[in-house]
Amino acid sequence: MATIVGGKGTFMLAALDESYKLTKVEIGRPAPGPNDVAIDIKYCGMCHSDLHTINGDWGAGKYPIAPGHEAAGVVREVGAEAAAAGFKVGDNVAVGCMVMSCLSCQFCTTGLEQHCPKMCQTYGNMFPAGCDHNDCSGTHTNGGYSTDITVHKRFVFKVPEFMKLEHAGPLCCAGITTYAPLARHVKGKADQNVGVVGFGGLGHMAVKVAIAMGAKVTIFSRSDAKKADAAALGADLVVTSDTAAIGGLFRHFDCILDTVSCHHEINSIISTLKAYTGILVLIGGVPQPYELAGFPMVFNGTRVEGSLIGGAELTQEMLEFCAAHKVLPETEIINAKDAEASLHLLNDGVGGVKRFVIDAATIKDM
Repeated sequence: MATIVGGKGTFMLAALDESYKLTKVEIGRPAPGPNDVAIDIKYCGMCHSDLHTINGDWGAGKYPIAPGHEAAGVVREVGAEAAAAGFKVGDNVAVGCMVMSCLSCQFCTTGLEQHCPKMCQTYGNMFPAGCDHNDCSGTHTNGGYSTDITVHKRFVFKVPEFMKLEHAGPLCCAGITTYAPLARHVKGKADQNVGVVGFGGLGHMAVKVAIAMGAKVTIFSRSDAKKADAAALGADLVVTSDTAAIGGLFRHFDCILDTVSCHHEINSIISTLKAYTGILVLIGGVPQPYELAGFPMVFNGTRVEGSLIGGAELTQEMLEFCAAHKVLPETEIINAKDAEASLHLLNDGVGGVKRFVIDAATIKDM
């Protein structure tokens, strides 16, 4: 087995190339610095971003790489400054899509660490110069498909009491990705109409969060196959090819979240946004360019926004909100030996709304 990053002791499921084949690899994690929290991972969710990183869609190209930015576990060791910040051995914690930033720029000081030019993602990024992990110089980050991880306290989140760890990890990706734009545009406002494009794992969370904020929700889907599932959550569903149904929603929505992660047609729903006050938010991370028709956008006063996860403070807020409102992802815990097959199911769109969650205790035994 290959050994990278200063030693041994941590086992991870790693992609060695652009295929979805996962191999057990042993690495060394850095000893925690004064600001760090060392975590024994119990569970890690599998996200569509993992596919994009492995197969090269996002141009990462760093191998071997362990994906996974939906990790949750138990604190094993804390640095002095992390302890002063309230972390202690035995805490249930979660780690999302970031593990470091510069901590001092205008974005980091205003709760927008995800937009920091030196933001370091949980996997596939180079460790920033000057971080506490001096033994990590010149290496890339490896994520939550592993038995443990060491993270700066800023990006470690306390899991609320009674929230299960297998739920907390996925919330730090799908939860915050949907919560952040809804917190900006919907939360605290009365009589909000929210549209959600797509009803997979990300769309499912968007529906739950928006309803918990008091909004009326409509799902845009390619077919009516999930109409009963939508109704069970309290949402309506319209088929995007049904021109009569789309026409009946003319200038209806205050906010539409587009959660689809592959190329798709979006122009048909532009007219359903309220003029100038309505906004289309892109959160699906599509690597291919969108085709947006300028003419209907001009005549409908359409606003379009991209949204990338959320900052550290907002992520902790999201976890507390989801715990209070019982907003949880649908999950299926899997053995590590089944993770490779689950990647293929995810790629083929077979998983539905469920999040595959790797039981990290089974990685070492592969």
